Amino acid sequence: MATTLEKGIVALGLDLPAEAQEKLLAFARLLIKWNKVYNLTAIRDEAQVVTHHLLDSLSVLPQLAGITRLVDVGSGGGLPGVVLAICRPELQVDSVETVQKKATFQNQARIELKLANFRAHHARIENWQPAYFAEQPVDGIVSRAFADLADFVNLTAHLAGPETRILAMKGVYPADEIARIPAGFALERSTPLTVPGLDAERHLIIVKRTKN
Repeated sequence: MATTLEKGIVALGLDLPAEAQEKLLAFARLLIKWNKVYNLTAIRDEAQVVTHHLLDSLSVLPQLAGITRLVDVGSGGGLPGVVLAICRPELQVDSVETVQKKATFQNQARIELKLANFRAHHARIENWQPAYFAEQPVDGIVSRAFADLADFVNLTAHLAGPETRILAMKGVYPADEIARIPAGFALERSTPLTVPGLDAERHLIIVKRTKN
């Protein structure tokens, strides 16, 4: 796993310290271990955990410039939230997960990996709001699990201020979903993502509120 991860990080053009890489590998081992009982992911092969989960999550890292408070919606086993928290210690990451056992795993990962900047919450995103919200709005809202872009925007709209970026990690370019973005929001940009070892199209769709 270590070699695959190291080569993937280089291919992504990222500069991550050795400590971060060690924590990413520790997280992968935790995910594989807990998956045997908790069914966190359908992927069980170690190499695929690196490519399909770690490197896929890392591909969005360069797009987080300027974001200091990130909400990860429905991340299951903590993807991309835990990965991003490991690599950006100054980034506050709140993961909101509806499945109790998955939120429990994420908080266990937080404890074992000593991630002071990460918290997992067992809640429905449409009913959740962070304690700091009144003073410091959410900068970014990310998900790689929502099936429909319009649903993602609608369910997180209460967290999105004028400058909040809603980041949807998708496969092929979702033209039909983009056409259905709810009123009051618009596509800011679409960025193709190349994930080393993953032979599939990936796109990051970034949505923001429209300015009146």
